[in-house]
Amino acid sequence: MASHKQKNVLPGFNLSLGYTLLYLSLIVLIPLAAAFIKTTEFTLAEFWHVVTTPRVIASYKLTFGAAFLAAVINAFFGLLTAWVLTRYTFPGKKLVDALVDLPFALPTAVAGIALTAVYSANGWLGSILEPNGIKVAFTPLGVVVALTFIGLPFVVRTVQPVLEDLEAETEEAAASLGANRWQTFRRVILPALWPALLTGFALAFARAIGEYGSVIFIAGNMPMVSEITPLIIITKLEQYDYTGATAVAVVMLVISFLLLLSINGLQWWSSRRNSVSR
Repeated sequence: MASHKQKNVLPGFNLSLGYTLLYLSLIVLIPLAAAFIKTTEFTLAEFWHVVTTPRVIASYKLTFGAAFLAAVINAFFGLLTAWVLTRYTFPGKKLVDALVDLPFALPTAVAGIALTAVYSANGWLGSILEPNGIKVAFTPLGVVVALTFIGLPFVVRTVQPVLEDLEAETEEAAASLGANRWQTFRRVILPALWPALLTGFALAFARAIGEYGSVIFIAGNMPMVSEITPLIIITKLEQYDYTGATAVAVVMLVISFLLLLSINGLQWWSSRRNSVSR
């Protein structure tokens, strides 16, 4: 009997790989390479001077520090939100689930204006917080609030499917062996969630680093205080300092890549450790 090779509807490996590499080159690699090439118009000393001025260094600290803090906050509350949405049934659950995606759909400028209106001195929350010594709008704290707002869905939507796939029998078995709720969560649930939680953290962190629209309204944009690095890049572009803007952008790119590489390495190590322990 002659054997018939089953045909695949999708294109073969070589064609798929070729289109993939072509697409990534046009969308990702070529623009990034152009940024690095643009900085060669500077000498090494000139490049170092541009990217290490006190104003730029202060913006690095605020941008990466606020992005990291916002991602940590989102990792905790995103896990809590995903837990509530998957483990409990309550009135308005579908509405809450839909609200999680609101930062995805909302224009960043609208988000910034809304947050500023709420947290300004005469806003709903600002009028309560400022008399108690907590100033949010036009401070670094406002930057953290804005970045937390736009990053929450990344954690929730990454962790939620994993929580839904966890079998309840595993938790029941741990409880039958004498584990309390905290021990069950720490030794049974968290190890299974850890890779997804790290992925959500990395996505929220990466999104926060490059955020611009929602931050500039609530930050106040004061140099050395609440000015983010993307705003410095925009300012240099408005001054027709294209090479200087590209130099700062390249530094952000390199730092972001190294941080995300470290997070992905930690995620890989955690996944491998969990698979070995099983």
